[in-house]
Amino acid sequence: MPRQLHLSAALDSPDRFDAGHFTALARLAERATLDFATLDDSYAPEPRRLDALATFARLAPQTRGLGLVPTVTTTHTEPFHTSISVNTLDWVSEGRAGWLVGVSDTEAQARAFGRKGVAPADELWAEAADAAEVAARLWDSWEDDAEIRDVATGRFIDRDKLHYIDFEGPHFSVRGPSITPRPPQGRPVIAVPVAAADLASDAPAGSRARVETAARYADVVLLDAPGPAARLTAATELRLRAGEGLRILARLTADLPDSAATEALTRELTEGGGGVDGFHLVPTDPARDLAAIADHVVPALRERGLFRTGYTGATLRDRLGLARPANRYAPAGPAPTAALPAPTTPAAAHAEVTR
Repeated sequence: MPRQLHLSAALDSPDRFDAGHFTALARLAERATLDFATLDDSYAPEPRRLDALATFARLAPQTRGLGLVPTVTTTHTEPFHTSISVNTLDWVSEGRAGWLVGVSDTEAQARAFGRKGVAPADELWAEAADAAEVAARLWDSWEDDAEIRDVATGRFIDRDKLHYIDFEGPHFSVRGPSITPRPPQGRPVIAVPVAAADLASDAPAGSRARVETAARYADVVLLDAPGPAARLTAATELRLRAGEGLRILARLTADLPDSAATEALTRELTEGGGGVDGFHLVPTDPARDLAAIADHVVPALRERGLFRTGYTGATLRDRLGLARPANRYAPAGPAPTAALPAPTTPAAAHAEVTR
């Protein structure tokens, strides 16, 4: 039996601000039983767009199986806040959240915040790597059974199962712990966009830093590569750096105005893998193209045994075949950091972030 593909899609719709539009797109993607959907975000004033993470928090109760992976930029933001926001999305979606890591690299975006100037790309991606490390540590800072909710004694938390993360890096210092319990997935899925050109031996420093971030922290890479041969070369290199647990989805434009275009995309998905695990589809007209994917492309893939007939498992990690990560601070992992002195309520959990 052929190996089944992983499929995801972008819901990007600049200049759309109505919840009904995005709900309809998410339901189309879910009707196709796609692994997850992404939504782009940026601090640039054009094109105008809604906050991606907040939009997906709105969509979480409107969906049941679709993974929700918003872009969240690490530049000009605090990693503590990012970790809590993505964790919250994982809770409200019951384990279907992810984080597509982005950076802000223009003067206009830096001026919008007024805190610091634009940095070189390699520094931005090094900062993004630190933010991903902080988020992973904060998600682990509560052990899975830290909440005891003992009404008789008034103890909400087992103080020995919350941990300071004590992160010190060149971009920020974060003491922790988180103020939210460990995510349902243990750690939400982290995705990083990578281009085949980023892997070239003469790639600029920013590209190399992006690849290093992906190799160390990504569960999923969204790969831009111009055809099966380039995909195979890039996927092989990425797996050498990151290991076989990485899921690699090649980005493809989905412009489906008629049956000929739909059949061409189906052939590309069937024959053009090139060593990747599946495809991330980027619709030209989201409503039209997602409907064509759900009604024509996916059924054709199912007939060939290349795609699931329904959702299995409870979480996005389940859909992607990714294990739930062990908690680094739990007894089975490395030696725990110092536990908190004596928190008895969520508000007592102490967190510190400095830049």
